[in-house]
Amino acid sequence: MKFKLVDNWQNAWRWFSMNAMLIAASIQGTWLQVPEDMKSQIPSNIVNYLTLSLLVFGIIGRLVKQEGKSDDKQSQSTGTPPNC
Repeated sequence: MKFKLVDNWQNAWRWFSMNAMLIAASIQGTWLQVPEDMKSQIPSNIVNYLTLSLLVFGIIGRLVKQEGKSDDKQSQSTGTPPNC
C-alpha cells in the first residue's frame, strides 16, 4: 500500500473534518495540562464525550461534500472536482 495525499491537501485546514479533529486533539492535550484539583471540579465524562462527539462530527464532515467559492474556481481551472 502506497501513501498518497488527496489532490487538494493544501486546503485541508479549511475542511470541517480537519478542524473538528484538531479541536478534539486540543481538548485532550489541554485536559492533560489541567491541575488535578481543577479536574476534580469537572466531570471527566464531559471531556470524553465532547472529544468523541467532535471526532464523530469530523468523520461526518469528511464524508459530506464541502464546497466553497475557492473550490469552485479550482475545479473549473483544473477540470477535477474538489476533494472534501
